[in-house]
Amino acid sequence: MRGLINLESCKEIWIEFLKRYYWEQILQLACNYPECKSLWVEFGDLEKYNLDIVRELLDSPDTVLGHATESLKAMDLPADVEFTEVHVRIQHLPELTLIKDIRSVHINTLISVTGLVRKATEVRPRIVNAAFKCARCGDLTYLPQEEHFVEPFECDNDSCGRKGPFKLVRDESEFIDFQKIRIQDSPDEVRPGEQPQTLDAIVTEDLTGRISPGDRVVLVGVLRSYQRATQQGKSTAFDLLLDTVSFEIEEKGFEEIEVTKGDECKIQELGKDPEIYGKIIGSIAPSIYGYEEVKEAMALQLFSGLPKELPDGLRIRGDIHVLLVGDPGVAKSQCLRYSRKLAPRGVFTSGRGSTSAGLTATAVKDNEFSNGRWTLEAGALVLADMGLACVDELDKMEADDRSSMHEAME
Repeated sequence: MRGLINLESCKEIWIEFLKRYYWEQILQLACNYPECKSLWVEFGDLEKYNLDIVRELLDSPDTVLGHATESLKAMDLPADVEFTEVHVRIQHLPELTLIKDIRSVHINTLISVTGLVRKATEVRPRIVNAAFKCARCGDLTYLPQEEHFVEPFECDNDSCGRKGPFKLVRDESEFIDFQKIRIQDSPDEVRPGEQPQTLDAIVTEDLTGRISPGDRVVLVGVLRSYQRATQQGKSTAFDLLLDTVSFEIEEKGFEEIEVTKGDECKIQELGKDPEIYGKIIGSIAPSIYGYEEVKEAMALQLFSGLPKELPDGLRIRGDIHVLLVGDPGVAKSQCLRYSRKLAPRGVFTSGRGSTSAGLTATAVKDNEFSNGRWTLEAGALVLADMGLACVDELDKMEADDRSSMHEAME
């Protein structure tokens, strides 16, 4: 820890901090243990308490989080409970990092990443501490497991010392729940013509099964790097993986837009203009001549209305859908691309070759992402949720695939 805080004083600081700020939550955790195993800690509380710990947490998260977990396990509890497997999960870091802004300086540091979930695997058990039985003497040898499964080199029994064979004893091994997800930059964070960048992340134990494709999430975790091996040998380029500490699912709304006093005055001035309706229509795709009715429909769709909830529970959407029908070469596709560029969140796709799974969601086997296991991947309509989905060449789609859009359009 760069020598700023020694091990014992670090644990003392954590114990004092947890007692002062999170004693009630710790008692609640003790009542619900082992069903609940996580203590959620606000970054702002830790920042107010000790800045040195905060700096070390950001630079050396594995060490500091390890001290925090050990401190939580060592606390004296009034209940007859012993914390053997608990986690301290830091949340709400003040600075968010976009996936496209991640660089090598972020490796092995604690960062907060925002994005849209593109893929998610099924929740599966993962072995973290394997027990091997020596076939010659019968003693057990325990070996921690990481990315790849490894067997012991020799038996731990000094009187044996044989180099196998070994048999995995599943009942004595330790497993955790494991899930892998892939997030990408949100469409509203991507410039027109730019492809969204992606980042893989792993979630474990009580964090698994709570994130679905299409969710907008803020992940707090430790950025890892790993070397990819090919048939030609090991590559000098490393891939990145986020080891998730905590996450938050964002509300499905647009990002906060900062409106200055000057902007507010201009908006109010334009609102009083009797010609504002025509000016808005004229400002949409000005390079395309005519099509006032089409541009009016595009403007109404972009502004939209408010959804209504009737007393009987029926929901009426506040948005309209626009269908452009015309001869080839009359700028239909250009109108779609312009709408996508104007919308804060928009996805453009072509109906040629699109299937119902590609537009909504699909289950696929991905050897690279999930080692051949099934993953659920979000389609264009899911990625454009609460935004604008532009589907070009709708007539080129199969009738069954078009019908799959009906429910999503509601």
